[in-house]
Amino acid sequence: MANEEAKYDVVKSSDVYEIRKYSDRLAIQVVSTSGNNGFRKLFNYISGNNEKNQKIKMTVPVTVMEKSGNMTMQFYLPSKFDENNVPDPTASDVEVINIEGGYYAVIRYSGRASENNFIKHKDILENELYRDGILIKSPAIKATYNSPFTLPLMRRNEAMFKIEYSN
Repeated sequence: MANEEAKYDVVKSSDVYEIRKYSDRLAIQVVSTSGNNGFRKLFNYISGNNEKNQKIKMTVPVTVMEKSGNMTMQFYLPSKFDENNVPDPTASDVEVINIEGGYYAVIRYSGRASENNFIKHKDILENELYRDGILIKSPAIKATYNSPFTLPLMRRNEAMFKIEYSN
């Protein structure tokens, strides 16, 4: 699966994590209390359930974060879209947003995209950032890159935080 990936530049690498600089990017998101049906709603949008009945290619990663007790799931939109040509959602709980660019600290891991695997790596990243004196500016973000049918050893998962950074 050659899906378009959100573009970034690696500005620093350590043995444990890397710091990436992302540009602004458009995404669609669903905020829910359970997090169960977010994927289906976002998938429906890119499958043509939008005001232009336009099919949109899947991109990577799919991100999930918990904020104030709610789960937010996001699909990045392909780079060909901007505020002027992105189709509006027809579902009231799907929204198009601009994710502001900036610096993110990221740890990559393989295996299942389970909550336990994510928490383990998020904690490692958080401890390393604290040790290195880097200020965290966001909740932990879980990023997944592969379909559920990909063998666990071949999967790419990431835990990331938006951070305060200057190079």
